Amino acid sequence: MTVLVTGAAGFIGYHTCLRLLDRGERVVGVDNLNTYYDPSLKERRLGQLRERAGFVFCRADIADRAQMAEVAAANPDVTRYINLAAQAGVRHSLTKPFDYTEANVVGLLTLLEMARANDKCSHFVYASSSSVYGANTKLPFSVEDRVDTPVSLYAATKRSGELMSHAYSHLFRVPTTGLRFFTVYGPWGRPDMAAYLFADAILAGRPIRVFNNGDMRRDFTYIDDIVSGVLGVLDNPPGDDGTHPPYRIYNIGNNNSESLMDYIGLIEQSLGRKATYQFEPMQPGDVRETYADISAIQRDVGFAPTTPISVGIPRFIEWFKSYRGV
Repeated sequence: MTVLVTGAAGFIGYHTCLRLLDRGERVVGVDNLNTYYDPSLKERRLGQLRERAGFVFCRADIADRAQMAEVAAANPDVTRYINLAAQAGVRHSLTKPFDYTEANVVGLLTLLEMARANDKCSHFVYASSSSVYGANTKLPFSVEDRVDTPVSLYAATKRSGELMSHAYSHLFRVPTTGLRFFTVYGPWGRPDMAAYLFADAILAGRPIRVFNNGDMRRDFTYIDDIVSGVLGVLDNPPGDDGTHPPYRIYNIGNNNSESLMDYIGLIEQSLGRKATYQFEPMQPGDVRETYADISAIQRDVGFAPTTPISVGIPRFIEWFKSYRGV
């Protein structure tokens, strides 16, 4: 069977494609290779995927209906979709809001239409975000919680995607599953995320920016655990009983809220260097703590994260030093 994976040259998309290929799937990877961060990292990831049998790459923008119609026409054997393409980053949404509505709303809608038109579609899986919990203060965050208080446009677009997917499941019986990712890190990670930013600054002797004066906690989730969750969900589409929409939402996290300062300490330890701290106030659109209740995905697909930050951070730093030639 063939799986279409968008954001294939991105961090999570790259690892997801590798795992699918490892188990013998044919993968159609879609990415527009935009310049939100250095495209050379995306090209390096993509170069490895291109070497694999069973991988087909289509350079396309998911918000461009004409381009995506060409992708659909060229790959009529697609039966499942994993939409990981998105405009990420809370802070970037403060200055480039239309990037978010294009990729996260128009792009998702374009893909839902593709799935709707494909009578062989058995499952549509898409990336949401822990950011949808917004101003919620009850911890851990549960998929049963209300999510109507976003504190960033990024979060609002991700919640919009969940609502659109519910509508397509209800109206057209497209089986959809949304995945609320919690702070993903690991080898080949994005350079705008904390682990990469901190490691890069420490090695260069620059101060690291630490927001809310370090009083932050995150449910840091290692990439291998994330991909296990994605594939476990992909293989278990929601059933359609004719009454309820074939629609689900899951948290994918490590089920453990860690101190940001402890996270930084592990990066320092793995690099063998101390950081210089530049403490700053909380940034607009940010939240102090995230913590995933993963009971729903544990119950339904047996998801069980196995990588604590004490293991994951050294693995990331090992890759980072190799990638940077340190």
